[in-house]
Amino acid sequence: MYDYLLGGKDNYAADREAVDEVVKHAPDTPFMARQNRAFLRRAVRFLAESGIRQFIDIGSGLPTQGNVHEIAHQVAPDAHVVYVDIEPVVLVHGRALLAGTPEVTVIQGDARRPGEVLANPELNRLIDFDRPVAVLMLAVLHFIGDGDDPPGIVARLREAMAPGSYLTVSHVTGDFDADRRVRHAGAVYERATYQITLRERAEVMRLFDGFELVEPGLTTLSMWRPDPGTAMPPRADRQWCYAGVGRKR
Repeated sequence: MYDYLLGGKDNYAADREAVDEVVKHAPDTPFMARQNRAFLRRAVRFLAESGIRQFIDIGSGLPTQGNVHEIAHQVAPDAHVVYVDIEPVVLVHGRALLAGTPEVTVIQGDARRPGEVLANPELNRLIDFDRPVAVLMLAVLHFIGDGDDPPGIVARLREAMAPGSYLTVSHVTGDFDADRRVRHAGAVYERATYQITLRERAEVMRLFDGFELVEPGLTTLSMWRPDPGTAMPPRADRQWCYAGVGRKR
């Protein structure tokens, strides 16, 4: 569905039908998907410029154009990147896309089982947890219900990360959903494999326990370190997706 929202071709009829239904309720959904991808690009560039040379992108989807390794390698060609996704199709297509790029790989893993992700031999071939690493969880934690304890998942990852590591998160919220558009759109996912849990600002902040948020703190997608000269879209401070980057103390 995310690939279709971004204008990609790696999707199925069921994905397109579900997206079309979501857009009926929340017409700005494709715009928000693009803003999420733009946030990823700015965050990865910031992380690479801050000296990070290891990246783990959990819930990555297909590593297609404008993704983590391309952005990181513009700053640091030696950066190691591991994409993690639960879908088998991502593993197959991702490895084909990344053939000939030894410093980048994709593994199959479930964000709800961080211990298994951290123990994966292919991940540990490229990632040295004695050195700072950036863990990215963009538009993934809202697909994990409260029963699976998202703060606990992040805490398990944090334990494995060296001081100076970073966590990057974007997460859908209902805080600004006065007309309930987002809630109605999220209801479409009740028929999908993974349902959406809208979380308030305080709940998203809990995900950063043990991390110090870098400026400008937890904000909305467009408001996080916009590129110079970028015109802010209307109501940018009330977009229905939070974004933030935190540094482990």
